[in-house]
This record gives sequence, C-alpha cells and structure tokens, in this order.
Amino acid sequence: MYGLCDCNNFYVSCERVFRPDLAGRPVVVLSNNDGCIIARSNEAKALGIGMGQPLYQVAALVERSGVALFSANFALYGDMSRRVMATLRSLVPSTEVYSIDEAFIHFPAGATPEDVESIGREIVTAVRRHVGIPTSMGIATTKTLAKAAARVAKQNPAHRAVYFINSEQRRRETLAAMPVGAIWGIGR
Repeated sequence: MYGLCDCNNFYVSCERVFRPDLAGRPVVVLSNNDGCIIARSNEAKALGIGMGQPLYQVAALVERSGVALFSANFALYGDMSRRVMATLRSLVPSTEVYSIDEAFIHFPAGATPEDVESIGREIVTAVRRHVGIPTSMGIATTKTLAKAAARVAKQNPAHRAVYFINSEQRRRETLAAMPVGAIWGIGR
C-alpha cells in the first residue's frame, strides 16, 4: 500500500509558518526575478491568479485585493522540506522523497486498511504540528492511484486531508472525476 504525502501550496505555506498573520489572506510567491507567480495560496487561486502568470498581468488585482507578495526563498523552502521529510521518516521509515514537497510512503506489510488510514491521518497531523506545513495524504495500491487520491484529499475538505482509494468503486469514481491529462504519468 502506498501513500503520497503532498504539502499544500508549499512555498506559500513555508512563508506562512513565519507569518501567521497571513492566514486567510491571498499570498503569492514570485520567481527569482519577481516576474512570474510560482506559488499561490487558495485565496489567491480563488481570485483567478494563475500559476506562472506574469505579475504585471495581475498587478491591479493584487493591489486591489491586498495580496501579499514574496520573493522566492529557496534556502527556506529546502530547509522546510528537510524538516517535513524528517518528520515523515520518523513515522514511516520507508519514505521515498519524490519532490521538494511530496514523498511516497510505503506502509508496513500486513497493515490493515484501518491502520493505513490511521497512519495517514497521524502523518498529516504530525507534519502540521512539528513543521507547521499543511499536507494532504492520498492512499492507494499503486503510486499513480496514491497521487490521484492526494489530489482528491487536497481539493475536497470533507475528506479532512486524507483520501483512501480502498475499493474498486472508489477507484472508478476517483478516476472518472479526473481529466485524463491530470493523471500522473499520463499528462497532456
């Protein structure tokens, strides 16, 4: 059984760890030269600010909406990533770092579905408590399905940050709701 722990809006979340006053406020992180938007809070996404969008295209919206702007701080993001991954490894030693803000978890052999979901919830809680970064956890029988499940966990608050594809029906429903191009390993 695989899990995918995915940090939510990672660069923005890193900035918010040190600026809790930004909770609920639209926040964007800009590229090295401050020209393009490379990370957005959910509030900024709701305003229609696009990923990779040049800042000049949304400057009036940013000003009008009180969007907090940050220059990218890759040293900070790397350090926060190391903290997240160390927390994951302390809970599940079989952890495979996939990117700066994602890691696959290999759940212990013989773990029951209830154990797996409980461990997933424990991971989400521990990362938030120890590092301050909100995460989502997708759980399934393959890495591709775990990635799809993580997307559902992130997008639907009703799942409380953890989504487990634990049946054929749930697998079908999950994949049917996703555009083919959004499925990891397929793309456009």
